[in-house]
Amino acid sequence: MVKQIATEDRNFDNLAARFKRNVYGGLKGAIRLAVLQRDFSECVPVVPFYEGAQFQKLRVLDAGGGQGQFSLQLAKAGHDVVICDISGEMLALAREAAEELGVIDQVQILHCAIQELPKHLEDCCFDLVLCHAVMEWMLEPASLLPCLNGYLKAGGYLSLTYYNLKSLIYKNLLRTNYKKVVAQDYGGWRGSLTPINPIDPALADEWLADLPLRRLAHSGIRVFHDYIFDQQERQREPDQVIALELQFSRQEPYRSLGRYIHVLAQKLS
Repeated sequence: MVKQIATEDRNFDNLAARFKRNVYGGLKGAIRLAVLQRDFSECVPVVPFYEGAQFQKLRVLDAGGGQGQFSLQLAKAGHDVVICDISGEMLALAREAAEELGVIDQVQILHCAIQELPKHLEDCCFDLVLCHAVMEWMLEPASLLPCLNGYLKAGGYLSLTYYNLKSLIYKNLLRTNYKKVVAQDYGGWRGSLTPINPIDPALADEWLADLPLRRLAHSGIRVFHDYIFDQQERQREPDQVIALELQFSRQEPYRSLGRYIHVLAQKLS
């Protein structure tokens, strides 16, 4: 296998369909959605996920939003959404999904990097910024959070998910990939869905602490599901799996073993 050489932020043009199937599809995607919706419903009640609810319409940025699985549900509930991404193929899937949901008039799709948004958009101030599974694919992940903070209104909300380095270390230990752990060689192979820069949660916490943000929720996503090696056993009792993932997603040590970490924060006024 050929190792990924990180010379630029990762573009998913050649992996859009696989990303949709392996990351957002099936039980993995259902667990992710359940954790995100739970965190939002408890901490950001102004963001409903169903049509007809009483709410204040928000302006939402899905930064590096790819196919827009989460943000398009917000558009369906009545919010205005901007999706930006460097992958044209991912955005094509987002447009297709928006048309199927009947929300294309509420969604603006921009083919650009997160950092270049001001070149394409006159107003870059948002009530809610989503940035899900992006930071770990960047060459310089530490540069992302100050950029996102700049797009947030005072009192606005940031929803951040990132691929957890600690979970990757633990999974390699369980699989007896000791050489990989000793060498601290965690970047994925070319064509794999293992990121170029898995994020150490301690570092992410430092980066967040440097910004005027108040943490509202902190959850692990897929805290045990991915450690079940038998593929058939993983699919047993999906409703029970989701319920238990939710139960343990905020409890240590399980939260710290989540394949992804979700942080929901509010910008101080």
